[in-house]
Amino acid sequence: MQVLPEGFVLPPLPYLIGVLAASVLVAAALYRRRPPVTEQVVIALAPWMIVGAGLYALEQAAVIPSLFVPLASAPTVYLTMFVIAGTIITVVGHRRPEQFSFDSCPGILALTGVLALTGVLAIALLTAFRNAPVHAFWPSVAVAGALVIAGVVRLVGHRYRSLQIDLTGWAGVLVVFGHALDGLSTAVGLEFLGFGEQTPVSRLVIEFGGVWLFVLVKILIALVVVYLMADYVREEPSEGYLLLAIVTAVGLGPGAHNVILFTVVG
Repeated sequence: MQVLPEGFVLPPLPYLIGVLAASVLVAAALYRRRPPVTEQVVIALAPWMIVGAGLYALEQAAVIPSLFVPLASAPTVYLTMFVIAGTIITVVGHRRPEQFSFDSCPGILALTGVLALTGVLAIALLTAFRNAPVHAFWPSVAVAGALVIAGVVRLVGHRYRSLQIDLTGWAGVLVVFGHALDGLSTAVGLEFLGFGEQTPVSRLVIEFGGVWLFVLVKILIALVVVYLMADYVREEPSEGYLLLAIVTAVGLGPGAHNVILFTVVG
């Protein structure tokens, strides 16, 4: 039985050793410095999650220079983004982690991420126009749908405090948005653009109950996770928000990858 998603390949040995060594060094530095993970830090990590997703999409579209292809392929691209974002957090992690300003950790992390993301999206759009027609309608529908779902969750969570969703703040909303985007982008890719599902577990769910059941399951799981994490975030904020960041990446990364890939290659 296939466990890993299709397209997952290990890079050549020199790249593998290099990225693993860098990841271990960054992880060790983060463990030693223990920078606080706040709601603002989780939000600031979102652009870097999309950068990684975009690089993987561009690698699949064969527009990444050959020298950097091993670093942009899956699963290595996740370690590449960890090394970059982790290095930034290691250096500035203790600078006002609960504020967005030009010299705070969330501000620096978000600004560098947005700059990198601007470059990735610019290349993606240029590639899409070069391969015209641009297939941006259905990916845009997926993004809009995810935004609506996340917005409703934010409003409901704020209105009904007993649901505890509001305790996780915008980080919890980002979790729901990421997984809604993953589900909806998968749905439009399968239903309207002729793409297939690469992840074995997701493919089993789709084969069992259809693509829209998959969307519903993704959203429900995200809501349950946010609900269960609420008390943990309140009692152990740094650890709780770190887990929310990981859960966000699992949804936002694949969802953003789908949107960018569909737009580029249609």
